[in-house]
Amino acid sequence: MKYPIGIQDFRELREGGYVYVDKTKTLFNILQQGGGYYHLHRPRRFGKSLLLSTMNELYRGNRELFEGLWIDNHWDWEGMQRPVIWLKFSSQGIRTMGLEAGLDAMLNGEANRLGIQLEKATFDLQFKELIQKASKENKVVLLIDEYDKPIIDYLDDPQVAEAHREILKSFYSILKDSDPYLELIFITGVSAFSKVSIFSDLNNLYNLSLVAAARTLLGITQDELEHYFAEPLARVDKAKVRQWYNGYSWGGTEKVYNPFSILSFFQGGGEYSNFWFETGTPTFLIREMKKRAYYFPERIEVSQNKLNAFDLTRLDPISVLFQTGYLTILKYEPEDHLYTLDYPNMEVRQSMEQSLLHEYLEGPIQDPLARVAGLRNALREGDIEGMVRIINALFASMPYDLWPQQQTERFFHAIIHLTFDLLGTYIRSEVHTANGRCDALVETADRIYALEFKLDKSAAEALQQIFDKGYLQPYADSPKQRVAVGLNFSSEERAVVAWESEVL
Repeated sequence: MKYPIGIQDFRELREGGYVYVDKTKTLFNILQQGGGYYHLHRPRRFGKSLLLSTMNELYRGNRELFEGLWIDNHWDWEGMQRPVIWLKFSSQGIRTMGLEAGLDAMLNGEANRLGIQLEKATFDLQFKELIQKASKENKVVLLIDEYDKPIIDYLDDPQVAEAHREILKSFYSILKDSDPYLELIFITGVSAFSKVSIFSDLNNLYNLSLVAAARTLLGITQDELEHYFAEPLARVDKAKVRQWYNGYSWGGTEKVYNPFSILSFFQGGGEYSNFWFETGTPTFLIREMKKRAYYFPERIEVSQNKLNAFDLTRLDPISVLFQTGYLTILKYEPEDHLYTLDYPNMEVRQSMEQSLLHEYLEGPIQDPLARVAGLRNALREGDIEGMVRIINALFASMPYDLWPQQQTERFFHAIIHLTFDLLGTYIRSEVHTANGRCDALVETADRIYALEFKLDKSAAEALQQIFDKGYLQPYADSPKQRVAVGLNFSSEERAVVAWESEVL
């Protein structure tokens, strides 16, 4: 079986004999509504470019590439042929050429492909000229891939990002008056729109991103995985695969796998790794989360306005986390119009928390995940003193002069939370932040730990809270040894200075 990892060209995929998950019925059901202006935002590495490549071949009438697919016998191959303009912002060398030069190269490249000579001098007028000249015999299908890449790539440089937004706003402004020449516009990207959108003049742009018809247009469903990948799936633990790579949802019901991750997993012979996260997590996002003390963004309730917000002047980390794929929709409450967001899967959760812990600790020499593995071993062996030693080593790895003087408490809770959440990668570990629940519950093969941390108080007080609140009571019938551990952290010494434990 040939896996199309990184292949974004539909022709190359089909002619190369790669496995293809047939999405043409879902695409047809969207397109059969007639001409329209559509936008779809999805995280990177989700198949957006392949989708537009499929549409390019479809409207150009290349039926031979669709043989055996659902749409082969349902598409009007002669009546639906259209000239296609396909703009790809991911391949224009904007960082080296500059955005305006990149737009000029992109437009002239499409003009040459269509046999058109552009005469206008500015990029916006060239864009309008290209559309008009391409529509001599039939209306144009306009495909725009990664429209927001010139902005997303510069979120850590707001001045450049804002300058690019203004250029793009001028570029896209010509679309409003080009309606007589356009059959269809289909735009993909990562970000949604805000009141200062670059598409503010395009009133009839329909956002498909949360619409039921498009929720499984990209990504691989469980049924599709079991149908198209039955052979490699039979050699692995299906439940563990779901835990690691499934879970993306744009409605709270249908869930899909990130194609890049699951294909990389099969290509690698079934080794669990963080494939998607390593392909370009923006460092500005990690820094911004630390700055705002966001360290447990899961299970957050938000409105649809927040999901679709993308304002360069006031970037909201939660909105950015959702749109870039680090959070997804866990459930939707129609009565309240509220979405609950959570990490999509183990791959993203582990990678994000590891990066966050690394950032909170100001880049320690030893990988935080290595310390978490040591923490696991100490708890398996019942070595509480060893556990405390590892926790203190974590805090000690943070340079003294960089410790935030006014944020000791929230930084302390962030590091504890992230450490024990990462522990869940190896053994059952739950971290709670709501009132009335202990700071961490950890379960090994032989023991169940209830851990309560206090800041500048006493270990005895922390231990007593475990008993007063009955944190271990739900495990009274367990044959495992139950261990209550109270710890006190000193903000002055920046370490756990006392701990008490009791075996039940």
